[in-house]
Amino acid sequence: MTAENFKNIFDFNSQELKYKQIEETITLAVQSGKIKQGEILPSVNEMSRGCALSRDTVYKAYSNLKKHGLIESVPNRGYFVSKPECKVFLLLDTFKAYKEVFYHSFRKALSADIPIDIRFHHYNINVFETAVKESLGHYSKYVIMNFDDNKIPKIISRIPREKLLLIDWNIYSRSGVSKIWQDFGQGVYDALQDNLDRIKKYKKFVFLYPEFTDHPRETVEYFRKFCADFEIHSQILYSSAQFDVKNGELYFLVSDRTLAIFLEQCQSKGLTIGKDAGVISFNETPMKKYVSGGITVLSTDFKIMGEKAAEFVISSDSKFEDIKIPTKILVRNSL
Repeated sequence: MTAENFKNIFDFNSQELKYKQIEETITLAVQSGKIKQGEILPSVNEMSRGCALSRDTVYKAYSNLKKHGLIESVPNRGYFVSKPECKVFLLLDTFKAYKEVFYHSFRKALSADIPIDIRFHHYNINVFETAVKESLGHYSKYVIMNFDDNKIPKIISRIPREKLLLIDWNIYSRSGVSKIWQDFGQGVYDALQDNLDRIKKYKKFVFLYPEFTDHPRETVEYFRKFCADFEIHSQILYSSAQFDVKNGELYFLVSDRTLAIFLEQCQSKGLTIGKDAGVISFNETPMKKYVSGGITVLSTDFKIMGEKAAEFVISSDSKFEDIKIPTKILVRNSL
């Protein structure tokens, strides 16, 4: 591709920095196949003259593309599109204990020489968009944990289908995009139903969905449906300030912050966990089986999710995957 070709692509009226335009144009050209592996790029001087750009602007763009591994330079020959290498972009929501289980399983299942760049979006759409935009063209595989925001589909649509894997939450996936997910709705309902007798030991089943959680709302709806279908006296609280542990009640908690409040209140009120007051905590973590004789958890298997995600990364055939990791209740002393 000549400098003249690039001149016809650049938007000189755009407010975006020119070196960024060069980076994005070359990146998209490589992704779309307009520029092939090993193809030579216009020299810095050629690009500068042909597109009426400063030499420093072109050099900065090429340097950044080289740093990200998209292009390489050969002395006395110029800049070339690099050979593809396996490099992973991993975008998670937050790094909580159960995400650490996923990450270490994922890392362990990959070859040690495969680099992983990990970022966190903290459910902030601007952070999410910036992270994805800056990653484009620099990785062979993208493993992304998205969330409920209507801007997500447009943002991730820029990632080639065969390179993208969505994990954990089956939301905003599009045709042909692989996904490894847990079911926050029917999966929760079925897991609770499997333990119906234990749940019915308590006179009331309380779901605390606190104001600070980003947990999928569908769990609330399926909890409500479960309790209605099996005639279980229940309550849904939406404020942590309303949380008041009482004798004879079972609590369903989606936040470990509220689990800590539950444990503290049981201790201060002299309530025996699993006898006077019960708890089911969402998401398994390594410590929960040791706390207060064992905390019952409703969870998917993040170790398996990590292993399956690694299989996608190292697979060379880029076949479509749609894998649901089962949701189960691990019964311990607290139920």
